Amino acid sequence: MIAYAAKEDVPKIVELLNSAYRGERSQQGWTTEAHLIAGDVRTDEADVLRVLEQPGSIILKYTDAENNIVGTVNLQQHERGVYLGMFAVSPVLQGGGIGKKLLTAADEHAKKVGSATIYMSVISARTELIDWYKRHGYAETGERKPFVEDSLTGKHLQQLDFLILEKQIA
Repeated sequence: MIAYAAKEDVPKIVELLNSAYRGERSQQGWTTEAHLIAGDVRTDEADVLRVLEQPGSIILKYTDAENNIVGTVNLQQHERGVYLGMFAVSPVLQGGGIGKKLLTAADEHAKKVGSATIYMSVISARTELIDWYKRHGYAETGERKPFVEDSLTGKHLQQLDFLILEKQIA
């Protein structure tokens, strides 16, 4: 089931994001960045709470039958359109359609708020992930932006940058 996340969901969202992208657990799924960024932390509670409380920002959570958060996506309204971030599915459940359902919910949210576009930043070295987004209607914009290493998200194992992808909403 997809629903809006609340403050009490923040610890579980952090656990999901970290397990989907960083460390050994992330390597059970195909969205891992462990080969690109060292460490076990993608985000922390303060960061997720800041995003959740930002005006024009929501986090959708996908819960299983036991009410465990197994998928998440953040959607932020900006002048350019809706920014999609913090997109994750539990590594052991990837490939089962949860991500597609969250992308559909993102499209519905964009329509609801009157946005003609959804855009995102993807690490340019993640070609398999970029290809997956392209199969779901996203296209490269030609824009890139630096991925600045910080004290939260882990030590980069190579030089990284972001590729900006965008989808037009019908």
